Amino acid sequence: MNVRLHKNATTTPRVRAAIQQAPASESQESLALRFGVHVNTIRKWRRRTTVEDGSHTPHKLHTTLSPELEQVVVELRRTLLLSPDDLLVVVRQFIAPTMSRSALDRLLRRHGVSRLQDLMPAPDAEPEKPKRFKSYEPGFIHVDVKYLPRMKDEESANTSTSPSTVRRAGSITRCCPTSPLVRPRASWRAW
Repeated sequence: MNVRLHKNATTTPRVRAAIQQAPASESQESLALRFGVHVNTIRKWRRRTTVEDGSHTPHKLHTTLSPELEQVVVELRRTLLLSPDDLLVVVRQFIAPTMSRSALDRLLRRHGVSRLQDLMPAPDAEPEKPKRFKSYEPGFIHVDVKYLPRMKDEESANTSTSPSTVRRAGSITRCCPTSPLVRPRASWRAW
């Protein structure tokens, strides 16, 4: 049996059931002494039909605005798509000067308009997905050029060899180690 209990409850479901099943002739004071609780606790559990704790939410919410003005604020939020801070400025200026930001946030949550993204209109058409390559007419070849940075393990350029040749050869070796046109880096040093 899964029963909701308040974290500071002084009685258990079994004690509450015993209080409810006690004969009406037994006094509240004697029940309070027997279970070690206050007389008000005995009175409360004798009136109830369940052993669960009731909701702690107030039956009447103490709000700053009347229900009609709340609807006006909700419609402002839906039509103007204002952020909570901007909406608070408008509400304080024209509707309720005493409105707090937390009260406005509770109002928006209560009416389901707290997330601005949910209120944004959906796009009419899906945006085009980016293409991987530019489309050309037949007969053209697309070539991408990528300059590779100098690697830490590369030696500084000699005067006998052009620096660009050494760098290009090293880059090609890293990109295409199985290419028959390029020898591995170790063989460059051996030449």
